[in-house]
Amino acid sequence: MSREPESIPSPPPVAAQTPKPPPFDPDALPLHDAKARIAELVKPLHDAERVPLDQARGRILARDLISGLDVPAHDNAAMDGYSLAATDLAPQGDTWLNIVGQALAGRAFEGVPAAGQAVRVMTGAVMPAGHDTVVAQEFVITDGQRVRIPHGQQAGQNLRLKGEDLRSGSPALAAGQRLGAAECGLIASLGIDEVFVIRKLRVAILSTGDELCPPGQPLPQGMIYDSNRSTLRALLEAMGVELIDMGIVRDNSDSLEQTIVAASRSADAIISSAGVSVGEADHTRAVMQRLGQVDFWKIAMRPGRPLAFGRIGNALYFGLPGNPVAVMVTFLFLVRDALTTLAGGQPSPPTVLRARAAAPIRKRAGRTEYQRAMLSLDHDGMPLVTLMENQGSAVLSSMSRADCLVVLEHQSESVPKGGWVNCIPMRSLC
Repeated sequence: MSREPESIPSPPPVAAQTPKPPPFDPDALPLHDAKARIAELVKPLHDAERVPLDQARGRILARDLISGLDVPAHDNAAMDGYSLAATDLAPQGDTWLNIVGQALAGRAFEGVPAAGQAVRVMTGAVMPAGHDTVVAQEFVITDGQRVRIPHGQQAGQNLRLKGEDLRSGSPALAAGQRLGAAECGLIASLGIDEVFVIRKLRVAILSTGDELCPPGQPLPQGMIYDSNRSTLRALLEAMGVELIDMGIVRDNSDSLEQTIVAASRSADAIISSAGVSVGEADHTRAVMQRLGQVDFWKIAMRPGRPLAFGRIGNALYFGLPGNPVAVMVTFLFLVRDALTTLAGGQPSPPTVLRARAAAPIRKRAGRTEYQRAMLSLDHDGMPLVTLMENQGSAVLSSMSRADCLVVLEHQSESVPKGGWVNCIPMRSLC
C-alpha cells in the first residue's frame, strides 16, 4: 500500500529587523580623549609680574601668599553691647555690673576692669583685659551707671578671637588661584597693596570665510554678519586675557597662513572659527600641517565635530567649527579649561544639576551631546527639563534663551520620559 509523502514543515518566518544605524565618524576622537590630549600639550605659564591690588581682580596668583599677621589682630567684640568676665555672671537670676567706661573700634579701653565691672563696647572694639564675653545691647537694661545682664548668657559669646580668620605664618591663598572680590579683600586685610600674578595670557582670535561681513556695515546679498568673534571676545574678556583680534580672513590659503604666522609670533594661543571641515574652501587644517602640528581635527561631539587642535610655533591652536553654537559649546567645554591651565590657573568643573526629561530624548552611543533646554518644576516639585525644539548649531538665539545644557555622555543612549539627566545651568557657564 502506497503511503503519502510526509509534508516538510515550512521554516519559521524571519523576524523583520530594523536596520542598524551607521556608526558615527570612526575617526572622530571621543571628547574625554580630546581633553586628555589637550592637557598633555598645555604647559602653564610661569612669567610673573607685580601689580597693584586694585588691578589684581581676575588675575592668577603667581606665588603662595603667607599671612604676616594674625587676622583679627586681637580679640574683639562681634556686636555692640557690654563686655564682661563670664566668672562675674550669677549662677541663678540676673547679674548687675558697674559700667566703668567704653571701648570703640580703633580706641581701646584704658586700664584693666576689676571684678564685677562691665565696659560698653562697640563692634570691632578690642576686648578689655580679662573680659571674655559680650552681651548684645538689646538684651540689657542700664541706668547709665550699672547694667543688668539677664540670666542665660554663655561664656565667650559674641566674641571674635585673635587669629580665628588667619594665623601669622599660615597660608592665606595658594598659587594658581584666580583673584576675585573675596580674595582681593583678604589680601587687603593682610596689609598688602601689591601682589605677584601670572602675566596675562595673550590670545589671538580670527574668523575665516568669504561670506563674513563685520557688524556695523551694510550686508551684501549672500553674506552673513560675523558673530563668532564677538562671542569669543566676550568669553575671553571674562577670563581676563590680553586679546589680539586678527579680524576676518578670507578663504585664501596664503592669507590664512600669513595671519596665523603673525598671530603665533605674539600669542600664547590662537582661536579661529570655521575652515576646519572638508570643503574646498576649508584651509585651516592644511595650513596647520604646513606650519606646525595637528594633534586631532575631529571629535565625537555634538555640536562641534570638526575641531582642530595642535601647535604652531609656541602657540596652541584651536580651530573651532564655523557654526556659532558649536563655537560657543566647544569653547566652554574644551578651550576654556585649556586656557585656564595655560594661564597658570586651576580649572573648576561646572555646576551640574539632575533633572527629569519632560519628553523622550533620542540619543545613540558614540558621541557626547550638549542639548539646549529649559528648566522648570514638575508637579511634585522636582526639576524638569524640556529640550528646545530647534537644536541646530546655527541657531545662536537658542543659547541666549536656554536655561541649561543637557549633557548626554559618550556611551549614553536614549532617555525615556521621566528619566534623569545631567544639566549645566547657563549662568554657571557664561
